[in-house]
Amino acid sequence: MHAEDILPDTHDHVERHGVRIRKGTVGAFLANSRLWLDPACPVGQRRAAESALLRDAPALRALGLFDVLTPRDPGLRRLLDLG
Repeated sequence: MHAEDILPDTHDHVERHGVRIRKGTVGAFLANSRLWLDPACPVGQRRAAESALLRDAPALRALGLFDVLTPRDPGLRRLLDLG
């Protein structure tokens, strides 16, 4: 399977389980996770990253990301309610 089999180049989102998932959501999750985990990240930027992580979590669940991947950091797992 290739990326374009999931989301063709002509589309910018996909629907899974009634949730709209925008192209780039997984990449944004990775970038925001790195910011949130960085102890040198300024407080305002960390809060913005946390807000984005919480906003995108339902889309990532609908996509099934957390069925196959789990963050290693216990704090990030708690934030995302992954146990």
